[in-house]
Amino acid sequence: PAQTPDPNRLRDDRRKKLKFRAWRRGFREIDLILGNFADRHLATLAEAQVDEFERLLDAPDQDVYAWITDQASAPAEYDTQTLALIRAF
Repeated sequence: PAQTPDPNRLRDDRRKKLKFRAWRRGFREIDLILGNFADRHLATLAEAQVDEFERLLDAPDQDVYAWITDQASAPAEYDTQTLALIRAF
């Protein structure tokens, strides 16, 4: 019989993958901001915030950097509580 996956392990694996992605974006400034944020806060974010963080990782680097540094307004789908946390970080 197949074992049911451990939800905690799945959650931890997802967060490890997101942390890896945050550090390896290819744009050094964003790597430092998102990577350090992930190191400090990813483990304590609620699942909805993790979803928001993942959406940010899917957006283009230059856009995310502009949103974080307030050089541009983030579209509504990215202007989230998690983006506000990253800005404050």
